Formats: sequence, structure tokens, C-alpha cells
Amino acid sequence: MQNWLQMTAADLGRGIAAGDIDPVALTQTYLDAIEGHALKDRIYARLTKDRALAEAAAAAERAATGQRLSPLDGVPISWKDLFDTAGVGTEAGSKLLKDRVPDHDARVLQNATAAGLVCLGKTHMSELAFSGLGYNPSTDTPPCVNDAGAVPGGSSSGAAASVAFGLAAAGIGSDTGGSVRIPSAWNDLVGLKTTAGRLSLEGVVPLALKFDTVGPLCRSIEDANLLTAVMEGRKPFDLAGASLAGRRLAVLDTIATQEVRDTPMAAFEGAVARLQDAGARIDHIEIPEVETALAQSTCVYTSEAYGLWRDVIEANPEAMYSEILQRFQLGKNHSGPDYVAAWATLDAARMAYDRATAGYDAVILPTAPIMPPNLERLNSDHDYYITENLMALRNTRIGNLMGLCALSLPTGVPSCGLMMMAAPDCEGALLRLGAAAEQALS
Repeated sequence: MQNWLQMTAADLGRGIAAGDIDPVALTQTYLDAIEGHALKDRIYARLTKDRALAEAAAAAERAATGQRLSPLDGVPISWKDLFDTAGVGTEAGSKLLKDRVPDHDARVLQNATAAGLVCLGKTHMSELAFSGLGYNPSTDTPPCVNDAGAVPGGSSSGAAASVAFGLAAAGIGSDTGGSVRIPSAWNDLVGLKTTAGRLSLEGVVPLALKFDTVGPLCRSIEDANLLTAVMEGRKPFDLAGASLAGRRLAVLDTIATQEVRDTPMAAFEGAVARLQDAGARIDHIEIPEVETALAQSTCVYTSEAYGLWRDVIEANPEAMYSEILQRFQLGKNHSGPDYVAAWATLDAARMAYDRATAGYDAVILPTAPIMPPNLERLNSDHDYYITENLMALRNTRIGNLMGLCALSLPTGVPSCGLMMMAAPDCEGALLRLGAAAEQALS
């Protein structure tokens, strides 16, 4: 049974379908592993044990009678603590929301439950999802699977840790500026950022509504495909026969490859060589408008975030971690005209990006230009916190600002990911490309 803890969600689903895995025994194995893990309280904010066992029992009955609801029926997964769970606390990693208990499940959780997935519990996260590091002194900071002294990446930090440490078959997170892809990269997982608006945000604690997205953190492209389909309420994409032969990929040069630290850069270059060996045609391109778009980040992100949270924050600012509070309060510095002008500039940059990349299947770059930063230093060195947070988010934020879908894949080098970005609403094509890349990089 311990082997179950390292299997992909898809393989667990196949085992259930074949009668080799009992969903109740599977769920109990995960719950026992969580309870016995020394770091459980740094990973899970709260468990939903009774719900999980009840959902597993229903899945077992369906499996026995040939009435399974989806390929993942009976598979236990975790949920970031910003997805509403009926009758269970959902606090988004912030004391501002202490004792907040919603009445209904988030829409994507409803869809997953309707497909038979089992909810193990809620995972820790960066406060209100406004950091790419995963450091949260207000609640808890999950561990990084590759470095006990480092942060795991954020803001879906506990989601990544739950999978990487074998305490969930997959985790569901959110991505506003990189919050699925950074922790996926730093914990050697697959992470999918969906196109904004594709998956429902109903019942998801917001950060910046024009950029907020929902996505899975998991062990394979197949898992990402199945989980996204479940949350969207549709059939999975067909990934059979995926190949890199003749596919055109563009390495995004200039800012995306500047100041990348030695280890992630070497990992990226090695991964690019393997993609090329597998038949991909790779060009290097420069898009100056990407830097123009990144320059709008502070205005568009902080204006939205502060606009949504201003009244709650200013009523109780001392409840927040100071670094996150300061990030939100940057929104005070921007006027309505500033915000409108920033979006006009961003829209023009998006058009330029679309023109420059129209002939390519995907744009590729290192997921994160840095390795996981040291936790203790983040706690004591303000300048280090600011620099590392901005660097962690720099490359992933390009996908959010340009309105793209994006995927992070392990390169085989610990805590180093390869990111692939595709046009909006092209998740099917991106996942097929990712499936082929996964084979080349394995």
C-alpha cells in the first residue's frame, strides 16, 4: 500500500477500475501517512477526514458495481486553503480570515466531487496568495522536498508539498503570477496554469480577478489533463501519439534569460537540448514588449489586490505579515487613470506578443530563474525577501500578463523547471506538447 503514495493519480484510478485498489483503503493509507508525517502541520491547514472516508466509501461502491464517474473516481487529492469547503474553515493563509467557514464548496470542488474525487483536506499557502515564495509566518511555511532549509515556492506551497511528500495524489492550487508553476518547479512536479476565465473562480478567495486562475500540481501531464477536465466538467483531451517531431518552439531571450542563476540555467539548456534531440525545431526570439508588460505589474496587480481587500486590511492591518501587507498597500499609490493606462499598455504588449509568437507551438523559458531561497534569511533580511520574491515570479508572471496558458515540467535537475507557454485557451495543444516533452525529459 505504501507504493500507492508515490503513484500518479491516473495510475491510482486505473488500479481502482481494475479492482486492484480499494478507494477506502487508499484514502485511509493517505490519511495514516499524513497523521504519521513529522511535517504534516506545516503542509495541511486542516484535514477533512470524515468527508474523505465517506467519499471513498461511495467510490468503492461505484467501482464494485461498474458505475465509476470518471477515470479519477476514488482518488484522494488536496485543496489549497482558498477553495471554499462547506462547513470547513477556509482562511487563505491569513489571520484576517480566521474562523471563516463558508456554506458551499467552490465550483471546481463541486465538479471534482461530482466526478468522484476524494477531498483529503486544505493545504497551507502564502498569505492571501500574494507571494511566490511560500513563506508564511502568520500560519505556517510548508517544506521544500529538495532542501529542508528552503521555502517550497508559493503561493500554492502546501499543495506542492502534499504531493511531493506523498501525502496526496495531486493538489489543486491557484496561479495569479506563478503560484502553481513555481512550487511545482521547486518540488519537481508538473504544474498547469490555465487560461484566465477557463475554470470557475466561484467560491475561490480572490487576489486579482483579472489574473486569478485555477490549476493542478501533480506527478504527470496525464494527471494535469485529467484533473483540469474534471474541474472544468468536460472530457479529457486526447494525448495519444503526442510527438515533438517538427514542433516549433521559441526560447524567449532577453529578460527571461537574464540573471538566471547557474543551476536553473544549466538545467534549462540541458532540457532544450533534449527537446531538440526529440525532433523539436527551436529558435531564439526577442520580444521587447515583454519587458514593457512586466513594467505594468506593480500597478495592475496591486491596484486589483488592494481594491478588493482594502477595507478588510485597513480594519486590521496588524493581523498581516508585514511583507504581504506592504505589497497590498502599494495599491494606494496608483490612481484610476494609472490603472487604465497600464492596461492599455498591457493590451498593446499582448498584441505584439501574439504577433511575434504566432508561428510557434510554444514559447519556452526557465520556470524560475532562482533556486528555492533560504527560509531563515527570508525571515531576517527584508531586501533578500523582496529581491527573491520578485525574481521567483519574474518568468512565470509573463504568462499571466500575456493572458496565456502555461505549463511547468521537471527537467530532472532538482528544483529546476522548464516552462512552456501557449496561446489563450490552447490547453489541449499545450498538454499534448507537454506529454511529448515529458517523454523527452524523463
